[in-house]
Amino acid sequence: MWSYEKRLQFPVKIKKTCPKTAQLIISQYGGPDGELSASMRYLAQRYSMPVKKVGGLLTDIGTEEINHMEIICAMVYQLTKNLTPEEVKTAGFDAYYIDHTTGLWPQAAAGVPFTSLEFQSKGDAMADLYEDLAAEQKARTVYDNLLRVIDDPDVRAPLKFLRAREIVHFQRFGEALEMTKEKMDSKNFYYFNPEFDKTMYKQEL
Repeated sequence: MWSYEKRLQFPVKIKKTCPKTAQLIISQYGGPDGELSASMRYLAQRYSMPVKKVGGLLTDIGTEEINHMEIICAMVYQLTKNLTPEEVKTAGFDAYYIDHTTGLWPQAAAGVPFTSLEFQSKGDAMADLYEDLAAEQKARTVYDNLLRVIDDPDVRAPLKFLRAREIVHFQRFGEALEMTKEKMDSKNFYYFNPEFDKTMYKQEL
């Protein structure tokens, strides 16, 4: 159960609308490495995580990713607020506008809609944690790319904050991986037991 606090984790105060910028930033809402897939990934993986403390970490980070999704949505909203049809056309935002006006809808910058295939939940502690480490690095790369092409300081400030949080999450998942390695039982978990693979191959033969 969550308690909702009516404020953003980082303030978003964009003075100048820019639908083109919104079209880029929206990728961190519904793109392949966005905040929506991140929150769903971690909040799903926590149930099958065998180490309770790591399950708690997944809950915490998954919850924070929902906050990050709010920040991205606030940015897209402010960048497209009160646009005229002419401004929409000039900025190349018209295809999105036709389907959603300026409502928030999860998609990648290239227009590909969000799908649950954007994330994994394997139920295997090692597979899930390596997935999480990679996901945080990929999200950090997207924020790097956004910061390379966006000049507006009002837009850059929350992007820099979100990028920094991806690095922190990567560090926490690295610690979680080491903790999980220490807690897993080498008798029944193949990561630590080469004989497990040999047994599986014999069964197949």
